[in-house]
Amino acid sequence: MASHRRPKQPSRMRVTVLTATAAAAVALTAQSGAQAAPAKPSIDEVKSKVDKLHHEAEEATEQANLAEERRGKLQKEIGQLQDKVARGQQELNTLRDQIGSVASAQYRSGGIDPALQLFLSADPDTYLDKASAVDQLGAQQADVLSSIQSKQRSLAQQRAEATTKLADLEDVRKTLSEKKKKYQGKLAEAQKLLNTLTAAEKAKLAEEERQKSQRASRAAGERLDLGNEAPASGFGAAALSAAATRVGMPYASGHEGPNSFDCSGLTQWAYGKAGVDLTRTTYTQQNDGTKIGRSQLKPGDLVFFNGLQHVGLYAGNNTVLHAPYSGAFVRYESMNTMGSFQFGVRIAG
Repeated sequence: MASHRRPKQPSRMRVTVLTATAAAAVALTAQSGAQAAPAKPSIDEVKSKVDKLHHEAEEATEQANLAEERRGKLQKEIGQLQDKVARGQQELNTLRDQIGSVASAQYRSGGIDPALQLFLSADPDTYLDKASAVDQLGAQQADVLSSIQSKQRSLAQQRAEATTKLADLEDVRKTLSEKKKKYQGKLAEAQKLLNTLTAAEKAKLAEEERQKSQRASRAAGERLDLGNEAPASGFGAAALSAAATRVGMPYASGHEGPNSFDCSGLTQWAYGKAGVDLTRTTYTQQNDGTKIGRSQLKPGDLVFFNGLQHVGLYAGNNTVLHAPYSGAFVRYESMNTMGSFQFGVRIAG
């Protein structure tokens, strides 16, 4: 027979212990959660991280510029190859028409055995003249066949080269897309960091940026005291003078002027105004002249920083004229704030 005993109730002491334990667990969890919450970064920490992201974004910009330059060259080379293939195909068709004409002429001359033609001929001299003509047709036919074979080989090689370049072009397009996404991602990350600042902190950073731009504009208007250093060259002096007219223009990734620039876009534009065709990116501009050390710098020299992430124009007195980064404007700036100096490049002339 089943038992109907009432279940034993927990003692008051046991309930008290369980309640205390639960409360302690809740307190520990709350304390742990409070410790896990990250501290809000200071304005200086945010600025440092944002500057780093801007440098990384600029590196991605230069890599994208390099891919864009490569894409342009490949498209030009592919177009030239396609023109060659089209012309070659026309020449091949002409040669095939010629071989057809030769074959027809040979057929019309008579298709029976030459010895029998001589035996049946009423005029052996006339026959011999015809036979000589047939021999000439045979030699001409052989020449045309040789030309056809040579043209076919050339066309096959050109088509293969065009196919390879088209594959390279597709790879370059993918690289360009990746670098642009990387650049945009770095800027978005920088903006996310800036959004953690208070309105007052954002205003402070904006004011600092405004003052830098004002100092640059004032320096351009008043002919900043850059010392009495002789320019690197006539080209260097002209390029520096041209760049000075762009002070206050905004930085924009992939832009080459005249109203917005990225760093290598500014140096290319400035030297273009001086009559020198520089290449498009920091990676290639480093080879456009002679590399020099910091102590050898003269106004107009190209100056490279942070690997090959950034380039500007040396303006004299330890100062650089450059397009800094997204959100900033073309300005003069002390080399001491530019990061790690790599080398200078002097453009002769």
